[in-house]
Amino acid sequence: MTTAPLRRVTSDDADPTEWRDKKRYLWLLGLIAPTALFVGIGIITFSNWLGSRFDNPVTHLIATVSPMWWWIGPLLVYVLLPILDVFFGPDGSNPPDELIEKLENDKYYRYCTYAYVPFQIASLFTAGYLWSADSVSWMGIDGGLSLASKIGLALSIGAMGGIGINTAHELGHKKDSLERWLSKITLAQTFYGHFYIEHNRGHHVRVATPEDPASSRLGETFWRFLPRSVWGSLKSSIELERNRLKRADKSFWHPSNDVLNAWAFSIVLWGALLAIFGIGILPFLLIQAVYGFSLLETVNYLEHYGLLRQKTKTGRYERCTPQHSWNSDHICTNIFLYHLQRHSDHHANPTRRYQVLRSFDEAPNLPSGYASMITLAYFPPVWRKVMDHRVIEHYDGDVAKANIQPNKREKILAKHGAAA
Repeated sequence: MTTAPLRRVTSDDADPTEWRDKKRYLWLLGLIAPTALFVGIGIITFSNWLGSRFDNPVTHLIATVSPMWWWIGPLLVYVLLPILDVFFGPDGSNPPDELIEKLENDKYYRYCTYAYVPFQIASLFTAGYLWSADSVSWMGIDGGLSLASKIGLALSIGAMGGIGINTAHELGHKKDSLERWLSKITLAQTFYGHFYIEHNRGHHVRVATPEDPASSRLGETFWRFLPRSVWGSLKSSIELERNRLKRADKSFWHPSNDVLNAWAFSIVLWGALLAIFGIGILPFLLIQAVYGFSLLETVNYLEHYGLLRQKTKTGRYERCTPQHSWNSDHICTNIFLYHLQRHSDHHANPTRRYQVLRSFDEAPNLPSGYASMITLAYFPPVWRKVMDHRVIEHYDGDVAKANIQPNKREKILAKHGAAA
């Protein structure tokens, strides 16, 4: 693994006075996720109208297959974004250093993230109506939605919630109280409010170490990592907040407990949905929540796979550097995730806003965008074939320097000729 000073990747060598952010208005595409349901409703309604208005095989087929648009969320995550990442490829450009502060202070960028929240809430309540409605004839559908359509809708809403956790991640790192409250509101849909505490005060402290439940290990499958990260992060958030309140001489049940008041947002939101639309929507709320936070955990899995901060002579872990996170510069997924894929710079500068996160030569890079890698993570043999050799190459063949799954350590070390 290289120890040379990190170098910025940049394709923008123009004078800073002439530099313009080519992605400035592309960030609005991040609103596709919370508005996708309304797009799907429009397509389905128009397709059914075509089928009833023009009686021919083509329009009949369009109307017949239109229910697939209830699955628009998974279609975006697993099909459209990976294709777009391949087509448009990576973008390694960085803003000039002289303009970092100006870009940080440009409120347009934060308004792009703020706008996610009302669309997210509107989509969730629309889904509640659709799950509970006995008739949606205005869409050209006889009766209510089928079970398959309701499940597809739940997964689409869950995809929005999962991407919403990333929006909450961007907002929750900031010092502005409004942004922190918006972060909790965005997390309420998936009942994952404790992420607000664990990510900032747990993960960022312990990242790329065996002690971090959200850092995956070489040889660890996603399906083993998922329960470890979910349960470990939950326990960690409670312990972190308990200790903070104890130092302030306050009870764990004090209203200032950020885990409890974040969960309170979920209780109020879910309570309102159940009161308005009935208990019958509860299974679909649960499906969307589990799917939503599982998408977050899949991203956690691929962000630090096998990477390990080494211990210094004092026994403490070395400072987190861009070499301890997997990067991807594929522009389409980066637009959807507010530069989350520039994860190395994020961990080096946690409060830095998404529009100025930088790409580095020496940071390890994934072969594609997160959207493509999420699918690979579901299939452990494929994932290991793609990623294990990259981890080993990152450490110049010294696999002992990697963060290895404990029950596979001896096997992995023996396979690659390293001493236990």
